[in-house]
Amino acid sequence: MAILELPNQRFVLEGQHVAHVVTIGQHGKVLHTYFGARLPYPSDYEALPNPVLAHSSFESPDGVAVYDFIPFGEMVYTEPTLKSERQDGQRISQFAFERAETSETGLTLWLFDPLQELRVGIRYDLYEAYDIIGRSLVIENTGTQSVRLTTAQSFAMGILQRPNLNLHHFAGTWTGEFQKQVTPLTPGRKTIDSRRGVTSHQANPWFALEHGATESAGEVIYGHFAYSGNWSMHFEQDAFGFVQLSGGMNAFDFSWTLEAGQQLVTPDFYIGYAQDGFAGMSARAHDFQRDVIMPESDRNKVRPVLYNSWEATYFDVTEHGQRALVDQAAAIGCELFVVDDGWFGERNSDQAGLGDWVVNPEKFPNGLTPLIDYVKQQNMQFGLWVEPEMVNPDSNLYRIHPDWIYHSPGARRTTSRNQFVLNLGLPEVEQFVFRMMDELLGTHAIDYIKWDMNRAFSEPGVPGATPAAQQELWKRHVDALYRIFDGLRTRHPEVDFEACAGGGGRIDLGILKRTEQVWTSDNTDPLDRLAIQHDFSFAYNAKMMSCWVTDGPNWLNGRNLPLATRFVSSMQGTLGIGGNLSEWTTEELAEAKEWIATYKTIRETVQFGRQQRIQADNQGASIMQYTASEQTVILAVAPMRQHGIGQYSFRLRGLEATVLYQVEGRTLSGAYLMQQGITVTYTNDYEAGCLQIEPVRRGVTTKQSKEPIV
Repeated sequence: MAILELPNQRFVLEGQHVAHVVTIGQHGKVLHTYFGARLPYPSDYEALPNPVLAHSSFESPDGVAVYDFIPFGEMVYTEPTLKSERQDGQRISQFAFERAETSETGLTLWLFDPLQELRVGIRYDLYEAYDIIGRSLVIENTGTQSVRLTTAQSFAMGILQRPNLNLHHFAGTWTGEFQKQVTPLTPGRKTIDSRRGVTSHQANPWFALEHGATESAGEVIYGHFAYSGNWSMHFEQDAFGFVQLSGGMNAFDFSWTLEAGQQLVTPDFYIGYAQDGFAGMSARAHDFQRDVIMPESDRNKVRPVLYNSWEATYFDVTEHGQRALVDQAAAIGCELFVVDDGWFGERNSDQAGLGDWVVNPEKFPNGLTPLIDYVKQQNMQFGLWVEPEMVNPDSNLYRIHPDWIYHSPGARRTTSRNQFVLNLGLPEVEQFVFRMMDELLGTHAIDYIKWDMNRAFSEPGVPGATPAAQQELWKRHVDALYRIFDGLRTRHPEVDFEACAGGGGRIDLGILKRTEQVWTSDNTDPLDRLAIQHDFSFAYNAKMMSCWVTDGPNWLNGRNLPLATRFVSSMQGTLGIGGNLSEWTTEELAEAKEWIATYKTIRETVQFGRQQRIQADNQGASIMQYTASEQTVILAVAPMRQHGIGQYSFRLRGLEATVLYQVEGRTLSGAYLMQQGITVTYTNDYEAGCLQIEPVRRGVTTKQSKEPIV
C-alpha cells in the first residue's frame, strides 16, 4: 500500500524506492520524521524516533525538531511556511491537528488555527513510479474577518542524520544560464530565489542535496517548484545537524487576502529521491516531466526539426524574403518554419510596435495567409513569434492605454529593451491578451507559437490599489498568464507552444505544464551551449530543450566552429536551425541536409531515451549518451588538442553486458563497451560526430553517421 496510517498519528508515503514519514507531535505540530530509502516493514516506520531534542530555555519547550509545516509565532525560528494577519490584528497562529484524508495516491493532513480561524490542508501527492511527492498547501479562511497572508510556501521538510550535505543549485545570467553550483551546507541559512517577477536567468527553482553521491551511485534528494513567478528556497542547518528545507512563492513583497470563505491553493513543489546518483535522479525527473508534467497531447510525439528566421532577417521581415527561406529550409529537411519578431505593427526595430498585434501591411500586403499556405505546400508546419506581456512606449496600445503597465504615480517608468511590462493582473489586460491570441490563432493556420518575455519587472505598482493589494500583483500576473495559456490550449489544442524569456529566463515545471518546449538560452555558440545543456540535463529533459544551429562566426562571441560541431551540439535536444541559409554555401546546405536526416533517425532515442552524461570538461569535450530499447546514441565533441594529443576514450553506461552490439562495423559486447569503452582519434579541435549503436540480437545493423568517430 502506498499510504500507511500507523499508530500514534504517524503517516507513511511509499514510492518504489522512497518513504516519507510524518508524525503529529505535541500541540498538533507536524514533525518531519523520515525521508529516505523505503523500509521493508511497517514496524520499521513505527520504530523511528521523533526527531526532538530538548536543549535549553532558548528553544521551544517541545524541543528542537524539523517540520513539514511551520506556522509563525511560536518558538520555531526557521523560515515559516505560513504567516498571516487577521483583520483585527491577530497575527499569531496555533494550529492543531484535526484529521487525515488518505487515498491511493495521496495524503492530506488538516489543521485548524482557532486564533485566526484558518484551516490548512498539507497535501502530499504521491507519484509512486517516479519516487516523487508533490507538496502544496490548501489555506481556507473559515472565519468572518479577512485574513492577509504574507507568507504562503508550498512545503517544508527536514533532513536528519545526513551530515556534511552538499547543495546543488543553478546560477547564471542572460546567455549564461544553468551554471550548476555546489555549496557545502554549514550552520546557518541559505536562500536562493527570484524577485524579478519571472523564474529568471540568475537562478532556477531546482535543487539537489547529497553527501558523496556520484553520477552513478549515492543518495540524492532533489526538488522542483512548478511556478513561473517570484519563488524562494531555504536551506537551514542548525547546530545539531538538523536541516530544515522550505520553499514556494517568495514572501518578498508578497500579500494575498482571503475574505471569509475564500481559499488559496499554493503551487506544487515536487520532492524526489534517488539511490543511484545523479543519473538516477535525472532519469526519474525526465520521465516524470515527459509522462506527467508536459502537455498530454505531446507526450508520445517527436518534436519536429524547426527553422527560425530571426538571425537571417532580424526585423527586416517580408513575405518575399520569408518565401526564399522557406524554400531553403524545406530543401534541407526542416519540418516547422517559424517567423520571428518583426511581422506586426510598426516593428522595424525593438523600439516600436510591441502591443500592436496586427500584420504589417507593407511587409505582408495580403496578410500572413499566403505565406502560411506556401509553407504548408512545402510540407512544413507554420510557427509565429509573439511577446504578449510587453508593450513599447511607441505603440498604439500604449498611447491608448498608458495605465495598463506596472507603474506608480510620480515614479519614473523604466524601459528595458525599450519596453514595459503589461499588468496582466488587470482583468481588461488579461482579456485583451487572450482575445488577441485567440483571434490570431483562430484566423490563421498556425501550428506553433514561440511566446517570449524579454525583460523583468520594475516599478511594481497598481495605482489606486491598497498597499496590501499592490503586493498581490506578482501572483496575479502568473495566475493570469496560466489562465491565458490554459484557455488557448483548450480552444486551440492543435497548437504547440514554446516558452522563451530572452532565452532560459522562464523555465520551470509550471510553464512546462503548458508548453511543449523551452528556449534554453539565447547563446547559440556550440561550446557555451554544450556547457549550458550539460547542467540543464540534471534537472530537465532533452525533449523540451530547443537547440539551434546558427551561423559561424557566432553572433555572440565571434567563435567560428565547424558545421558538424554546431549540429552535434544542437542534436542533444530538439533540433532547430537558426542560421541565415541564404548565406550558406552549397556544400554547407548539403552537409546540413545530411545532419538533419541523421537526426531524424536518432531523435526518438534522444527525446525519449535515458540520457547519460558521459563526459564534460573545461576543454570543450562533451559526450552525451541516449539509450532506448532498440538504439543507443552517442553525441560527442572532442576536446581542444593539447601537447599534440588528439585522442580520448570513454565508457558507455546502461547497456546489457552479454548482448552484442554493432559499433561502426565491429561487433562488441555490452560488457566491453562499458568496461573497455571506445577510443576516439581526431585531428582538429572540437571535432564532432554521432555514433549509433544497435543490438545484433534483434537483427539490426548500425546506421553509419556522417563522420565516424571510432
